[in-house]
Amino acid sequence: MERLKIGITCYPTLGGSGVVATELGKLLAEKGHQVHFITHSMPFRLGKFDKNIFYHEVEVNDYYVFKYPPYDLSLASKLAQVVKQEELDLLHVHYAIPHAVCALLAKQMVGSHLRVVTTLHGTDITVLAQDESLSDLIRYAINESDAVTAVSQDLIQETRQLLGIEKPIDLAYNFVDKRVYYPREVASLRKEFAQPDEKILIHISNFRPVKRVMDVVDIFDQVHRDIPARLLFVGEGPELSKVLCRVKELGIQDRVTFCGKQDDVAQLLSLADLMLLPSEKESFGLVALEAMACGVPTIASNAGGIPELITHGETGYLADIGDVEQMASYARMLLTDDTLYEQIKEACLYRARYTFCNDVITRQYEELYYRVLEHPVPEALSVKPLQC
Repeated sequence: MERLKIGITCYPTLGGSGVVATELGKLLAEKGHQVHFITHSMPFRLGKFDKNIFYHEVEVNDYYVFKYPPYDLSLASKLAQVVKQEELDLLHVHYAIPHAVCALLAKQMVGSHLRVVTTLHGTDITVLAQDESLSDLIRYAINESDAVTAVSQDLIQETRQLLGIEKPIDLAYNFVDKRVYYPREVASLRKEFAQPDEKILIHISNFRPVKRVMDVVDIFDQVHRDIPARLLFVGEGPELSKVLCRVKELGIQDRVTFCGKQDDVAQLLSLADLMLLPSEKESFGLVALEAMACGVPTIASNAGGIPELITHGETGYLADIGDVEQMASYARMLLTDDTLYEQIKEACLYRARYTFCNDVITRQYEELYYRVLEHPVPEALSVKPLQC
């Protein structure tokens, strides 16, 4: 099979888009493709050395003539430089702006032979596309890309509605690596967080307002009144101080643990009995998929792309945004019915493994790459794996 030279640009910090982009690059490298990460800092999940993975740092100089550091211009220049030096076949950029726009500028600099694949992850559409000063630029970035993917059908529909896009957009769900996300043996570690008779609820996010982390606190407050339970928070962000105040106000400090940012979230997920994701908007909800792969059901908002991931009553439960009482009710129901819990848990494991398998989604991206390059799709990619 012909090996490709692929450039990947993403936000390298903690967050779903950066995690997916990095994991995709690592999987592509394992399959023999040469992958070049072109970002302003080392991607959060890049990890150990791989002979097929290369990192190129985008340096942004703070010249006095610019009011703000010119990240987008520096990125476009770096992309063009790496494309020429490494003879890349294509750039796969995550987020329409600024990354797709920068990639298109780099394409103009190096020649039309370069292909640009853009993946839409959410806020580049759901938030930025509603800004009139940016909407035309986002529309341009999408229409001029050689191929566009989005992480949910809901996001595709919203992109078309907000921007009037008619260009084909491929659906490419987020995924988990089955070798990383699976139920781990954590009995000894669990003792550090909870007593044997206590349930553990968990929330992982960047603590932005859209995550409605205060709702997590209020849901837990209702649940722990009836069920011995603990709450783990993983991550950091702008709402953290408010959450700390709310926890103190409710007098539940001894039942809540703040773990901060963590690399190995699979281990923490394996400790948990239930994931809480009451977000106001999620284009997909990667953390819920990671929980499912570890056998942890999720109680979530019926918003955005979440219903494409969580089947209500089968792999978790969905409630209206802000309906803390209903979410708490679902949590109590699951945590007090062992038969139901095991049924939901097994359904989570099956759906994560067979519908959102890394092998399937990686093949889908490979097929897309060969298609935009107008190369024959290798026969091996046309055969669906028998088991993920």
